[in-house]
Amino acid sequence: MTIPRRYLLKTFGLTAIGTLLLPIAQNNIFPQTIIKPPRLQVGDTVALINPAAFSYEKEIQPFFKVMDNLGLKVKLGEHFYDRYGYLAGKDADRAADVNSAFADNSVQAIFTGMGGWGCNRILPLLDYNIIRNNPKIIMGFSDITALLLAIYAKTNIVTFHGPLGVSSWSPFTVNYVKKVLFEGGSVTMQNSQSVPFQTIGRGTARGKLIGGNLSVIAAMVGSAYLPEWDKSILFVEEVGEEVYRIDRMLTQLKLAGILDRISGFIFGQCTKCDAEKPQESLTLAQVLSHHIRPLKVPAWYGSMVGHIREQFTLPIGKEVEIDANAGTIKLLESAVN
Repeated sequence: MTIPRRYLLKTFGLTAIGTLLLPIAQNNIFPQTIIKPPRLQVGDTVALINPAAFSYEKEIQPFFKVMDNLGLKVKLGEHFYDRYGYLAGKDADRAADVNSAFADNSVQAIFTGMGGWGCNRILPLLDYNIIRNNPKIIMGFSDITALLLAIYAKTNIVTFHGPLGVSSWSPFTVNYVKKVLFEGGSVTMQNSQSVPFQTIGRGTARGKLIGGNLSVIAAMVGSAYLPEWDKSILFVEEVGEEVYRIDRMLTQLKLAGILDRISGFIFGQCTKCDAEKPQESLTLAQVLSHHIRPLKVPAWYGSMVGHIREQFTLPIGKEVEIDANAGTIKLLESAVN
């Protein structure tokens, strides 16, 4: 059968255009300009939302005292105390609280109450135009990783991996929140003397800091909600996962081509990750050595990041310098305006 020339030109013409547009469609939906949200100031109002699992009222009460001590007012999301099974309400309602918090001119920052599970479900329901046009600090960790990475990937707004509403908000943790979100300094983050770290690959490196909970990142691989990884500093943390699962998730990042593109690697704390049968398991150190040493990048394990009482506040999307010999993360400039 002879195919008409007009059809061929039309088909291949559209194909060529589609090929040219494909990288644009796969990348962020906005230009590659990093946006720093306004810093926090005494007297500001923070929205408290639950975009993932629900939290009990008694769990969140200490948070209000911490905010008061910081000179901040709190505005609860409309659906904060909703429950839908293990979720803090229906997907549409949790997404609405995110969109509303960004659109609300009376709110200067957004904190999240609980992790758990649920953020991946609402990513398609977020209004990234509203979010980009109203840049604000948004902070959390664990399952909130999905929200932080998606917002950064789709809008280029710097987001923050830091304490949840139900976190302990220890003096160590509050100190880094103040340094990063209020003072906006070029902070160097280093473990307290009581928390050891282990160097995996020696040296220093610079790159955009990207990361969060390992299982959440692994679950997002293949979606349109992850940022670019080239020359990034990847940080991960985990809780309640046995070593073989850590191995499986790092293998997934390797097979997806992510590990081969990074300039540095930080594994935070792996809380409650002991193997049920240690005699039949590799150690976490062995797994990290297997996956990370061949990359020949600066890397270490044991940073104060994760499901722990005392933790850093890390800006996702900002340029940092890491020193794997000293176990430090240095912000090269303010993460807020």
